[in-house]
Amino acid sequence: MTRLTAHDFQPEVLQLFDRYVHGDLSRRGFLESATRFAGSAAGAAGLLAALSPQFAQAQQVAPGDARLQTRYLDIDSPEGNGKLHGYLAKPAGTGARLPAVLVVHENRGLNPHIEDIARRLALEGFLAFAPDALTPLGGYPGDEDKARELFPKLDGAKTRADFVAAQRWLQASTEGNGHVGVVGFCWGGGIANYLATQLPDLRAAVPFYGAQPPAQEVPKIRAPLLIHYAGVDERLNAGWPAYEAALKGAGTRYEAYTYAGVQHGFNNDTTPRFDAQAAALAWTRTVEFLKTHLA
Repeated sequence: MTRLTAHDFQPEVLQLFDRYVHGDLSRRGFLESATRFAGSAAGAAGLLAALSPQFAQAQQVAPGDARLQTRYLDIDSPEGNGKLHGYLAKPAGTGARLPAVLVVHENRGLNPHIEDIARRLALEGFLAFAPDALTPLGGYPGDEDKARELFPKLDGAKTRADFVAAQRWLQASTEGNGHVGVVGFCWGGGIANYLATQLPDLRAAVPFYGAQPPAQEVPKIRAPLLIHYAGVDERLNAGWPAYEAALKGAGTRYEAYTYAGVQHGFNNDTTPRFDAQAAALAWTRTVEFLKTHLA
């Protein structure tokens, strides 16, 4: 089956989908607005279905891959929601203490795509831990719409504390070498930026199209940053000039790349916003960056 790309959709429809994904537009609102481009309610529903994640089609590493050891576990988060559920992946058959990566999902929770990202990192030699921010609400519900509805119900402060707890747990893990980096996507990119301002012992942070931290927090950053932006992402790119100025003013080590012509979410290969060329380049840069700073 031919895989759809962003070029198969009108820019206005992609903008509507971006608003829908980020909770600024309800499902009904998307369908009503998309009808004028699709010509009918059925056509609008077809557009939404075509833009929505296809997890099985995009999976790169099977959950039962013999090269890996994976498991679900709960960690303590006393300053957050008490407990945090997550997915841990590492190379099989190694007793070595591994560099560790905290994987932070988009605003849907620990879905199959993020578990696949953790497995991809494990194949690169990392101890990868992907927590589920939706743990206090029962966890990722197995349905993207239901997950979208749950996400605004989270206590933001406690959720951020949960991810601080996850980094500390990884740093202390006997399976890791004590060096922890974070990679986050969309909402998770914002969390990666946040953690960089809060954790002086964080070794590396890689936000993919994430919200920027307040400028006054930037001088607290000690970890080197690798920052990825999509060229067609006005909402988030508007904050980059001020963030870059703050990074330069603070003398923070960073690399930043904007991938021309691609949509927000370009690394997520479950939707047509995925861009294979940009994603491959960003992933290569990410893996090399993490290996350099977590060794």
